[in-house]
Amino acid sequence: MRAEFIPHGRKGFGLRYRRYVALGDSCAEGLDDPYPDGSGYRGFADLAAARLAERAPSLEYANLAVRGRRLDQILAEQVPLATSLRPDLVTLFGGGNDVLQGRWETRAVAEALDDAVRALAEAAATVVLFTLTDITGRLPGLRRLAPRVALLNRMIVGTAARHGAVLVDLRGDVAAGDGRYFGGDRLHLSELGHRRVAAHLLRALDIPPAENWLAPLPPVVREPYWRLAAREWTWLRHHVFPAVHGTVRNRLIGRQPGDGFVPKRPEPARVTTGG
Repeated sequence: MRAEFIPHGRKGFGLRYRRYVALGDSCAEGLDDPYPDGSGYRGFADLAAARLAERAPSLEYANLAVRGRRLDQILAEQVPLATSLRPDLVTLFGGGNDVLQGRWETRAVAEALDDAVRALAEAAATVVLFTLTDITGRLPGLRRLAPRVALLNRMIVGTAARHGAVLVDLRGDVAAGDGRYFGGDRLHLSELGHRRVAAHLLRALDIPPAENWLAPLPPVVREPYWRLAAREWTWLRHHVFPAVHGTVRNRLIGRQPGDGFVPKRPEPARVTTGG
């Protein structure tokens, strides 16, 4: 299966966008896809913005996403700034941290999502939402969270329908089952994964992506068990243990994930094409 794109109302299709604003969490910020020169994280939103700018060189792009942010924080911190920028295209990729952070309240999550999308739809001609792939399938120990992921995705689908947003439904994407589309922590997208999501976004807007962004990867080469075991140990040591330690520390000191980080591109500006 491939990802589905459901344009509820098709608002804004065929436009050469004037101003694009991306909102969300670490995925929208661009983790785990660093620029080759080490200047920061790129990600699907930067890639899509560059492609859009090839069609409309005067396009301005802002990225307000901050890693670790939940939907209620996106609503409070990012949505007001986004609407003040008067965009005609907005993407919102979020909800994963609501699933992972252990403070799930169904009504509060649904209200934050609905309030955010309502405000964005009033400000922008085209609003795009994304469902999430099932992160619990590739992260051992998180299977208990699978019902949350499914519920969140139903909320996202329903919210898109209510407010006439474009829905990029990633749940059926074959990439979700291929570890090469994810970074070393197995949670954030790799360069390949971000290119793929950017391609899905562009296709949802009736804009052709770069040809190789959706090209199938070669078959996986089977590795000896000792190498697989070494990779598991590296993952545990460098990603799982630090994540657990950071979660415990944050709870002890009252710190929220994402505190201290700021948007990488808070002001709309023209983008460099290509990428």
